[in-house]
Amino acid sequence: MKNEFKKGFYFKSYEAPFQSPFEKLFGIFKELITHTSGDFDEAINWLRELDKEYKLTDENYTIDDFIEDLKKKGYIKDEVKQDGSNGFGITAKTERAIRQQALDQIFGNLKRSGNGNHKTKHAGSGDEHTGEFREFNFGDGLERISLTESLRNAQINNGVESFMLTENDLVVEETQYKAQMSTVLMIDISHSMILYGEDRITPAKKVAMALAELITTRYPKDTLDILVFGNDAWTIPIKDLPYLQVGPYHTNTVAGLQLAMDILRRKRNTNKQIFMITDGKPSCVRERDGSYYMNSNGLDEYIVDKCYTQAQQARKLHIPITTFMIANDPYLQRFVNHFTEANQGKAFYTGIKGLGEMIFEDYETNRKKRIK
Repeated sequence: MKNEFKKGFYFKSYEAPFQSPFEKLFGIFKELITHTSGDFDEAINWLRELDKEYKLTDENYTIDDFIEDLKKKGYIKDEVKQDGSNGFGITAKTERAIRQQALDQIFGNLKRSGNGNHKTKHAGSGDEHTGEFREFNFGDGLERISLTESLRNAQINNGVESFMLTENDLVVEETQYKAQMSTVLMIDISHSMILYGEDRITPAKKVAMALAELITTRYPKDTLDILVFGNDAWTIPIKDLPYLQVGPYHTNTVAGLQLAMDILRRKRNTNKQIFMITDGKPSCVRERDGSYYMNSNGLDEYIVDKCYTQAQQARKLHIPITTFMIANDPYLQRFVNHFTEANQGKAFYTGIKGLGEMIFEDYETNRKKRIK
């Protein structure tokens, strides 16, 4: 009797993909090293505690075996600690793995669109073909002439026997401008980012790492600069993101905006934007004489007005600001609303769980349009 193949759906119990003991522990380790700001010893102590509770290892593969594999695979290196003792530190390979995991966690949950870079709706002299043709005009580059279509026109217009190619036969293929984006991501590292038992700095770090990995791998022509702001503002390299920590700082939003605009002024890309992640009110400005004016009680009119001035200045430079506010206080939302109106930008009021998805969706949306 012949075998008959029937179409339909086959259901079976879910089987998790096979992972080696190292792979299982490495995924947890990358998460822990992010929460501990790159402190290897603390991350391993947490891993040992998790092992006791959830039986992550057995006699065939222990935490010590895992540490040895980390060293063999180049994820950790020997280093001397500040107190002079010997220990381990993570390597650039681990930093890249952490960024990739952050990208998978955040961007992997979003709906994927077509392959390749996102494009604007503006056709013209670009670097990606659209499949549409038009007549050759004076000033068009010779490299843009479609040879196949031009020869076809010559055969139709002049015949095969007396073949000749004239300027009237030439056509060029339209190309599409692929938008390039220069982004500055501002991260609030004031003390309030860890107050009230809620860790807000780790999700912010994850977003920054994921955004950095997305841009360097998918949009290599885009630029991303990351700055942090507390009493002052300064830039940090992408490789230092896992080590980012909150300090005993007030919130100098003005300094962060000034530095962000200084960075973007030097960029040649047409599209420029600022993303600002914060959970608190501006409470600090630096005066011209170098002193600091600070006030954590409510919204200080002097400080707030300086923030509005910076928002207006960014608008004049055609730099939209998107604020991601991790706070629910109505009076803070009113401030953000006025700030956003002054800049003609956007504002999102979000918890820490939805932060990454919002930033990624907004980033990709902005790449599809030319910001003027």
